[in-house]
Amino acid sequence: MKHQTLHEIAKFASGLVLGDFFCLWWISSQGMLPLNFLGITFTEYMVLPGMIFDVALFVILVYYGWHLGNMPSIRERSFLLIAGTVFGIVALVHLIRVFSGFDLIIGTWEVPLWLSWTATVATAFLSYISFRIARRLKQ
Repeated sequence: MKHQTLHEIAKFASGLVLGDFFCLWWISSQGMLPLNFLGITFTEYMVLPGMIFDVALFVILVYYGWHLGNMPSIRERSFLLIAGTVFGIVALVHLIRVFSGFDLIIGTWEVPLWLSWTATVATAFLSYISFRIARRLKQ
């Protein structure tokens, strides 16, 4: 995958994350909580951590989508190595969950094991791609 394609995906994803942030803010400001959605009960205690996560993810995506190509290659390589490491750790945690079989319950929803299989494949792929691009930048 070319750098330009990854930058465009990051730009699109940053818009989705910003939309999620404003949805959380609107739902909490309108007094619509607690809210049941897809079997998950969202309470007012879940809004602030969700908004903080959205802000952090938005900053990372904006940095990657708009500014990473203009930075010196050492910074880009460092970012890719950190992202590859984080994706690798997430893949490993999902893989441990799959093989240990422990239950993960979010609210009232029990996360199925097939979702961890999917997350393992996706995050392992992202880790591989990040390390591969970082290695190419070194050459």
